[in-house]
Amino acid sequence: MSSPTRRTTRPEKDAEPPPPPTPAAPPTSGPRKLFKIGEVMQYTGLTRQTVHNYTMLGLIRPAETTESGHRLYDEQVFKIVEWIKMLKAHHQLLEVREMMAKKFPDYYAPRT
Repeated sequence: MSSPTRRTTRPEKDAEPPPPPTPAAPPTSGPRKLFKIGEVMQYTGLTRQTVHNYTMLGLIRPAETTESGHRLYDEQVFKIVEWIKMLKAHHQLLEVREMMAKKFPDYYAPRT
C-alpha cells in the first residue's frame, strides 16, 4: 500500500504579508505597578532609544528610579505615549511637549 500524499498549500507570490502584531496592552488592575523600560517598549512598540529620548526631552518621566539608576515608569506613561504618537505625526517633539504640558498639567508639574 502506498501512503497518502500530503498536499500543502503555498501562498501566492502576489499575496500581501500579514500585518505586524499590535503591542499587547499593559495590565490595568491591582496595586500600583511600575514598569521597566523593556516592558514600556513591549506595550508601546517604542524602541529603547525612543523611550530614552522621550525621557530626556521631558515627554515622559519615570515614576521612580532604583538605587542602581534604573528608571521605572507607572501606568500613566502608556496614555501619555499614545498622545505623543498622535501629536508627533503633525508637530515637532518640542511642540508636542508644550501641548502635552497643557493637556496633562498634573503629569508635567514639577515634582518635589
